[in-house]
Amino acid sequence: MLATTERVELLDFAEELAKMVLESDIAEQYRNCLYKMQNNKETQKKIQRFVSMKERYEEVQRFGKYHPDYFKVMKQIREYKREMDMDPHVAEFKLAENDLQSLLDEISLLIGGAVSKHIKVPTGNPFFDNGHGCGAGGSCGCG
Repeated sequence: MLATTERVELLDFAEELAKMVLESDIAEQYRNCLYKMQNNKETQKKIQRFVSMKERYEEVQRFGKYHPDYFKVMKQIREYKREMDMDPHVAEFKLAENDLQSLLDEISLLIGGAVSKHIKVPTGNPFFDNGHGCGAGGSCGCG
């Protein structure tokens, strides 16, 4: 592929758009929530406890219900996950993450729609799906 003036301009516009997203209030909120979550000792303790139990869970999953600790680990991982998810810093981060993802999904749809209404943009969000399939290029057979 040769670098044309048009191609260079498109890349410049893409960089400008990326800069706008990075400087948006939504991205700022995401970074603030991430910082709070990463720097709160109690929150990090809950996350680490869940991560270490998740490793134990994966070990138990290999043997299924035949593993001697299966039911104990299953109960504990649900408790630790709930405890982690209910942490205010984790909950706030997840909301900010969803807001940022929604913004990126909207931008993707606008760009795809500007090219053609038949462009498939995988958003992973049923709110944005327009009935044209999942964006897997027809390999899944849904299109």
